[in-house]
Amino acid sequence: MRRKTEMKRRRVPGLYKTANANCAQHVIRSFLLSCQRRLQILPDVLAQESSDFATLTYPMDFNIISTVSGRCFADHQQSLVEEVTMLLDYVTMNAIAIRKILKKYDKVHGSVNGRNFKAVMRAKRIELVQSPWLIELGAFYLNCNGLDAGEPGEFFRKFSCDLDGTEPVMTMILSNSIAYEYSLICPICLDTLFNPYALGCGHLFCKSCVCAAASVLICDGPRSAPIGAKCPVCREVGVYRDTVHMLELDHLLRSRGDYWKQRHREERAEMVKQAKQYWEKQTHIALGY
Repeated sequence: MRRKTEMKRRRVPGLYKTANANCAQHVIRSFLLSCQRRLQILPDVLAQESSDFATLTYPMDFNIISTVSGRCFADHQQSLVEEVTMLLDYVTMNAIAIRKILKKYDKVHGSVNGRNFKAVMRAKRIELVQSPWLIELGAFYLNCNGLDAGEPGEFFRKFSCDLDGTEPVMTMILSNSIAYEYSLICPICLDTLFNPYALGCGHLFCKSCVCAAASVLICDGPRSAPIGAKCPVCREVGVYRDTVHMLELDHLLRSRGDYWKQRHREERAEMVKQAKQYWEKQTHIALGY
């Protein structure tokens, strides 16, 4: 039986090659059809993935990073720098990929759904490049490598921070020369961020400013704000519960020594004033006058 099969193969040597080619073409066609079906549901999938990522990043705790910056344990610090570089590469790689996928989606379907979807992502601040954790990672990288670190990763060319200009800004340049700028100005006091906090919506504020906006004491912190408290910028409700203390960014901003010391004195004086008013009020309530 085996000899007969071999004889048939010898008689028609191109038969099996043709069958394999047809099979490969069928697989490719099936793959392309599958890709086309996936492209039609792509915006919904990307929205869900981005939302899931935004939900998962806030419980992350980077406090251990701030205890390592500028101290000993050089080997451990170097490994952290490498991990941070990988995370920055991951974020920038995804930013480039989403941009190209949405552009291809609009081109294939002759629509503007991809462009509209990107606008919605920016409005809802669920893009990875808009996450406050990216600013925190960039601040950690700059704390370890200086304010003008060049050629840090495979997918992003440069991460830098200008604290001496009229408007302090952090800049990330991707491998395709697209630049993202992150303002380090508090939208409430319109000054450089001091002791910065990020709300759940991603907007950055000084601790004293965001506490004043929610009518809570500085010593209690923004997490003590009422559930119905809104973001001073986008007016989103419930964002105070997901507040993130930007420790590495605060450490980076301390390089502006004179400014930081002045703001530190002002905030300390305000905390003493608030504490005095609070206890005077409690005394009046207790004594009944």
